[in-house]
Amino acid sequence: MAYTVVQPRRGFEKPFQTATPVNPPPVDNPKSQKTVRDWPPKVRLYVQRSFAETNTISGIGRQEMETKLKQIISDAAESNTLLTVDWDHMPLPQEMIMEDGNRTYTMPVAKASEQQSNLQVQRDVMTGNGTTSKKRKSSEQPTAPQPEEKTPPWRNKKGQTTFEDRITYPEKRPRVESTSGTPSKSVAALENRKKRFENSENGYVPPSPCAPPADDPMDVDNAPIVGRCQKLEKKYYRLTAAPNPDLVRPPYILQKTLDLLKQKWKDERNYSYICDQFKSLRQDLTVQHIQTDFTVSVYEIHARIALEKGDLGEYNQCQTQLRELYALELRGRPTEFKAYRILYFIHTRNRTGMNDVLADLTSAEKSEGPIRHALEARSALALGNYHRFFQLYLETPNMGAYLMDMFAPRERLAALANMCKSYKPSIKLRFITEELAFETDEEAARFICDNNCGDSLENKDGEVVLLTGKAAALFEERRKEAFQKVDIKGQI
Repeated sequence: MAYTVVQPRRGFEKPFQTATPVNPPPVDNPKSQKTVRDWPPKVRLYVQRSFAETNTISGIGRQEMETKLKQIISDAAESNTLLTVDWDHMPLPQEMIMEDGNRTYTMPVAKASEQQSNLQVQRDVMTGNGTTSKKRKSSEQPTAPQPEEKTPPWRNKKGQTTFEDRITYPEKRPRVESTSGTPSKSVAALENRKKRFENSENGYVPPSPCAPPADDPMDVDNAPIVGRCQKLEKKYYRLTAAPNPDLVRPPYILQKTLDLLKQKWKDERNYSYICDQFKSLRQDLTVQHIQTDFTVSVYEIHARIALEKGDLGEYNQCQTQLRELYALELRGRPTEFKAYRILYFIHTRNRTGMNDVLADLTSAEKSEGPIRHALEARSALALGNYHRFFQLYLETPNMGAYLMDMFAPRERLAALANMCKSYKPSIKLRFITEELAFETDEEAARFICDNNCGDSLENKDGEVVLLTGKAAALFEERRKEAFQKVDIKGQI
């Protein structure tokens, strides 16, 4: 039975009739239905290898790599070659980006035809034409190839509708941001680096500062290089890219460099120059993975020079490397430097480090002269025996006196604070000089005056004495200040 819906009257106005609109039947929108495309397993494995952390190339951004990856797969899909392309040996997108950047900067115009042939090889791989060698050139293979993997079951998710959803990205992958605000491998940054090396090497122009040679690895820690530089002296620069063999000196040149530096240190005593040259020498040893007796000698000499000049930062860097080199049972002076390490921990008052050193010492090492001396100095300070400590201070072997000089003033203040409590009403200045290992009475008086206790010195019966009652509080305050903060620059 048909009927018409009538709106009820709600006032005194003339009613009007409205026709009920007839809703048309719903029409399926073909755009709302997305087609789910099943990508071949080898394509998905290729995508996973592209985003693997082990295949990351420093300086190539994620967005740049994704754009290149989509272009590669889209070209294969349009040409209907997804199933014929050899995806197992297909260069990764980051490798293609790096090669394109290297060609743009380093390839002369005369090699344009070679670039065209390389692009043709890439098209052959995409289209499946020709034969592709499983062994690529080293210049085309900056990272080690990954073994073929099966797709994990947790990556085969149901309900995925787009290619982007099928990609599983690694979590919190570290990224290298460009400091210049431009993409990595930028021509401007590379030009600046090239100019810097030109200035530092007096006109020497490296053949290719932007990209390492074909047989050089991008990761310094994976494989060493062989240096080809013949210059004895070279300034130190912190590496920001893979080392260039043309700027690295081989071992026989480094040996000559060490002999030259030792002679210059004896003649000129220019620590700023010597430290810079030793750091450059150590860098060349590191990038070539040279760990021999010669390496031990380099670090030992640099550590001694740094101690002589009071540079704890450089000393600690050398000491840290020497510990690793001594573990390889290379020839050197481990006993001498273990004694230095004990004295250093006395200076920094590092009880944890001291306990570790004591636990590692063997009975034979404890009987060695330098180590026995360092242990006796530690024991004397622990017992508060300043008399014995300053006797050991005058008998320090090797270059340990440079380390003891760093904390001797602190221990003298502690000793004077105790002496002022024990001796009343005064102490002869000569007695203080002998007890605290001052060279002269003038040096002892100057030390007392520098610590704001000069008013406590008096001339009595022809001898200079220290009034202990007046100086006790002042020395105690200075002792607390000295022990409150310790400079541990370059802490091991």
